[in-house]
Amino acid sequence: MLFDETTIRKLNSLSLVANKVRAGAMKGDRRSSKRGTSIEFADYRDYVPGDDLRRLDWNVYARLEKPFIKLFEEEEDLAVHVLVDGSKSMNWGEGEHNKFDYARKLAAALGAIALSAGDRLTLSLLTPSGSGARYGPARGPHHNLHLFAFMEKQSTAGTTHLNQALASYALTARRPGLTLILSDLLDPNGYQQGLKQLQSRGHELAVLHILSPDELDPPLTGDLRLVDTEFGYAQEVSLDRGLRNLYRQRLAAWRAEIQAFCHSRDIHYLPLNTATPWDKVVLYRMRREGMVK
Repeated sequence: MLFDETTIRKLNSLSLVANKVRAGAMKGDRRSSKRGTSIEFADYRDYVPGDDLRRLDWNVYARLEKPFIKLFEEEEDLAVHVLVDGSKSMNWGEGEHNKFDYARKLAAALGAIALSAGDRLTLSLLTPSGSGARYGPARGPHHNLHLFAFMEKQSTAGTTHLNQALASYALTARRPGLTLILSDLLDPNGYQQGLKQLQSRGHELAVLHILSPDELDPPLTGDLRLVDTEFGYAQEVSLDRGLRNLYRQRLAAWRAEIQAFCHSRDIHYLPLNTATPWDKVVLYRMRREGMVK
């Protein structure tokens, strides 16, 4: 299993923060101010201790012997979408620094937080054909083990065109919501149009930009032949101190460009180094950024 019980308990104490998309009446700041009998029925969710028993559907309980709480149109739960880049470039980095393994753990953790808060979770792998393997929609912490098993089975393959994959997801997702994208953004065709497409469908976005330590500061020197892991392009280079400095400058400029784009579109941008433990990202960095609480 991806996480032990102690870690799961920590995750269950958190909730994801959505500032713009409609959030529901589960608890805390997700409670709707609208009341009255004119609100239309929308869906059910599992009962959790502390819920108002007046909203329990006793007829369903009598049939299924399981308690469900009625939700209404103005009180729908928050839809959470977690999108993980499944391109071959994500399969980079040694051991704990592997970008895809890191993304899988982050995605599973964010999914567990959503499930524990009663949010409606959908987790998808972005693949060469667009949106690939998908888990959900699901709601409730009893789905945690199924979610972890799903993530453990996923792997990278081929080239993912981010714009195409994100646009495809925007068209197929039934409900807009808080959408977290985990990717290295290493796509020569860019990512901007895909993010714009998601926003045009009403999604609130957060980009978790994942790079490994050797991508941030290459330890290599000398005459090298570099091969692109996705496209197979090869380039002969002589890597000396001057070229490494130039690489760092270009990398910093690229990340600054992504940050500026996200800021201009009111998108959360979180640059990550896989050398930072994933749990510190969730428990400290994302809390500090106001993305979880």
